[in-house]
Amino acid sequence: MKKTLALLCTVLASTSVFAKTNVVIYGDDSYPPYSYVDSGRMTGIYTVVLERIFSKMPEYNVTIKGVPWKRGLLEIEGGKSFALYPPYKRPEQRPYMEYDMSILDEKLVVVCQKSVLSSPKPNWPGDYMGLTIGNNSGFSAGGDEFRAAVKSGKIKLSETKGTPKNLLKLIAGRVDCYMNDALSIQWELKKLQKEGKYNGQSLVEGATISSEQGFLGIATKAGKFPFKDDFKSQYHKILSEMKASGEVDQIIQKFVK
Repeated sequence: MKKTLALLCTVLASTSVFAKTNVVIYGDDSYPPYSYVDSGRMTGIYTVVLERIFSKMPEYNVTIKGVPWKRGLLEIEGGKSFALYPPYKRPEQRPYMEYDMSILDEKLVVVCQKSVLSSPKPNWPGDYMGLTIGNNSGFSAGGDEFRAAVKSGKIKLSETKGTPKNLLKLIAGRVDCYMNDALSIQWELKKLQKEGKYNGQSLVEGATISSEQGFLGIATKAGKFPFKDDFKSQYHKILSEMKASGEVDQIIQKFVK
């Protein structure tokens, strides 16, 4: 009996030592090719990079789940979730997330109906006054001057969930232009063209809005997440190593070929 109890204690102790911490990470479910759901599972450039990182963190059992972007923001703001990807760095607008190390660089552009850009419009947002601009719901894009123009009524903002729906609105002429990451727009237009929903000619890229960086936004308040500091330390170390080795670039290239 004593031997049995001793063996049981040893097994329990061993189990507690090697028990993994369960962590749920949420990602935008409609931002191809960066972060999206395909055949019921999350994928995309950010998703694959993060999966690769988490596979190198044996103390953690990380589950990635897709979420509509606005809901994801509300949940992390309300302290319900630990981390969300891929926010841009907006510490004043979103102080409830920490932005310590970027994953990727993105280039934000505006794409418009060809008729809107019949004359060049290289200056953002000055050349776009009086137009209706599409945007992904919950995306904080465009810059301070753009937001001021929207507030004053000089530009109309029309928000819809996800890149595909926004581009279909633009193709249908329900908005004049749409702003988002250049690669995301190119990716989705190719897909829409293959599906016969875009003729490949009616849209033209306009001004470059800004260069942005995407992050894994981690909850500022650590109360419900006592593992936060250790998780961050390991995450940053591995991400830094993957960037230096070219592993992140290799993942990007697999998606854009």
